[in-house]
Amino acid sequence: MTGRRIAAGELNYEGIGSTEQGPLPPHVDCVITRAYVGAGVATYWRVAEGILTWRLQKGAGLRVRAESEVVVSGTRVVSGFGIGPCRINAPCEVVWVRQPVPGDGPQSAGFGYGTLPGHPVRGEEAFEVELDGKGRVTIAITAFGAPSNWFYAAGSALTKWARRRVTSRYIESAHQLAAGES
Repeated sequence: MTGRRIAAGELNYEGIGSTEQGPLPPHVDCVITRAYVGAGVATYWRVAEGILTWRLQKGAGLRVRAESEVVVSGTRVVSGFGIGPCRINAPCEVVWVRQPVPGDGPQSAGFGYGTLPGHPVRGEEAFEVELDGKGRVTIAITAFGAPSNWFYAAGSALTKWARRRVTSRYIESAHQLAAGES
């Protein structure tokens, strides 16, 4: 990457890379969501390409500013949700990437990114599409974290609602990618 970083600071949580390698850290909220999105190698490749070019996030309604058009380890991205002055920006850095491999056998592709200062949570989130031996394509979203400060901790019920809402929008976006609609 060249030029100025779009987000400052360093990764600010324990368990960097845990969404890929495991185990997930203790004493923080952990959520794993899986959903069937279709079947076949072509479906898998469409979803993988969408995940690795930020289209999953954009399709979920997030404003995405990234240092790279494609997901690359070390890339910084700022996702925003909300409207106008009520927009919350969530700066992250990609901590791992798994590319799809040639062939039609079981495999997975995706990435995980971790939070930077200014994000409402301290933790990590991963997006993986999986192709199993029977040709089924599923998306897995794994997230762990804790509120980054007292303000977000005080609004934990709202934070959990927002996480569920955004996750459901990611699933909807994955269905659109699978169908070739986005």
